Amino acid sequence: MKIILHWLAISLAVFLTAYFLPDINLAYFYTAIIIGAVLTLINYTVKPIIKIITLPINILTLGLFSLVINGLIFYFLGHIISGFYVADFMSAFYGALIVSVLNWILSKFLIID
Repeated sequence: MKIILHWLAISLAVFLTAYFLPDINLAYFYTAIIIGAVLTLINYTVKPIIKIITLPINILTLGLFSLVINGLIFYFLGHIISGFYVADFMSAFYGALIVSVLNWILSKFLIID
């Protein structure tokens, strides 16, 4: 149940981010649901491995390199998922930052730990 709520929170965060940022476009709402599913899958499987690999850089930057990793993942999804367009890396960086903040707020609201 926790994973499904996390998936829905990320999907809603992606939809709201695409609504507010002009350089990020969604063709349909179900595209946000697909992106939410992929981001949830990445957060639970691939992201812990990436965090371990980039641990020295994260220590040097006091954890700020994680924001760059989130932006790269967001930018990558903009290229592989049809119906989702991210103009450039800075748009992906800001989009990933907004999705992270909205996901945190929605997770606290939905009581997802």
